[in-house]
Amino acid sequence: MLEQICRQFGIEPHIERAATRALELTQGLQYPAQSENRIRVLQAFIDQDIADSDLGGSVGYGYDDPTRAHYESLLAKVFGAPAALARLSLVSGTHAIVAALEALVLPGKTLLSVTGPPYDTLRNAILTAPHSLVERGMRYEEIGLRDGTFDDVAIAQQLEDPDIAAVFVQRSRGYAPRRSVGIEPCATLFDNIKNVRPDVAIVVDNCYGELVETREPTHIGADVALGSLIKNLGGGLAPAGAYAIGKADVIERISAHHYAPGLRSGVGPTLNAGRALLQGLFIASLIVEQVLRGLDFCAALFEELGYAVDPRCGAARTDTVQAIRVGNAERVQAFACGLQRAMPVNARFRPEPGPVPGYAEPVIMSSGAFISGATIELSCDAPLREPFEVYLQGGLFAEHTIAGTLLAAQALAKN
Repeated sequence: MLEQICRQFGIEPHIERAATRALELTQGLQYPAQSENRIRVLQAFIDQDIADSDLGGSVGYGYDDPTRAHYESLLAKVFGAPAALARLSLVSGTHAIVAALEALVLPGKTLLSVTGPPYDTLRNAILTAPHSLVERGMRYEEIGLRDGTFDDVAIAQQLEDPDIAAVFVQRSRGYAPRRSVGIEPCATLFDNIKNVRPDVAIVVDNCYGELVETREPTHIGADVALGSLIKNLGGGLAPAGAYAIGKADVIERISAHHYAPGLRSGVGPTLNAGRALLQGLFIASLIVEQVLRGLDFCAALFEELGYAVDPRCGAARTDTVQAIRVGNAERVQAFACGLQRAMPVNARFRPEPGPVPGYAEPVIMSSGAFISGATIELSCDAPLREPFEVYLQGGLFAEHTIAGTLLAAQALAKN
């Protein structure tokens, strides 16, 4: 397979040699969590007892939509939660998170982030954009991670403030040079919070973390987990949407805010997307395993070539993002341009850095997805700022990620 890829794409001999060593490092890797997740998803589908007649979806208001009801019930089962809100009208993970924060943190109350600054677009929505949540009356405090772990002492002290209404955890790194946060340390944190402040809502940005481990934040006490349906859970098929999954009263509050009090979760058509949403969820853990295989190869390849990577090949992963530190803006752009050559859509285009709403620095993105913004498909992006890391995401099958990263490595070698 590797020889064919290298021949097909004209990969230089020294990069092929590094790739051969990288492939040897990845050959024996196992992903047992994905097998367990597939069985859990299969059981949820069998228990749901879906029939052909349930896949038709709805238009208009979306009253009594059986496809929506089945899909949200399936998500709740997979996440071990009582309720789910998964809608096309939630257009992104950021949208779902902001809707949840507005519903759960009333004006005059405080949101506490315990993973430091949120990713750029969410921080913009909370703090700096016109009509931001802070401008609307929410208060905001943050505590950074210490050596990649939660600062338990600082969090405990902050929770003495009776105005804290919600604690926010961002599992993935965003564009920050830090590791993503796994389920196990979250479980300890959530227990500590609920022991002293059971009234505080635990809100988790779960983007890129879905189905990577065997448990989700809602299995360990989170009040709500939020994310995009066109990332891990979409399996490359979901055409749009985002989700909120968690406790029933919390989901109802978010629904009432997103739609209208009284309507709550009883409206929202699935249009013609129901079949793709359901099938995408059914194959999602299979796709996640392919992503992880591709990312491990990427980590091994670039470490062989002398670059710092995180996580390293074979290390425990808690999300579907691979960081590669390339050193300067020119190399960031070279990586993105090389990767773009492997895209099934828009391969002929050259990525250029440019302004992106919510980001202070120019951002470069390499993407050729069938679903715009679906980072479960192969992509990379990076802000042009220190420490000049590229963030590789997705890859519906590992061979695609291998080809893309080889082209990126070759472009870097010529830079």
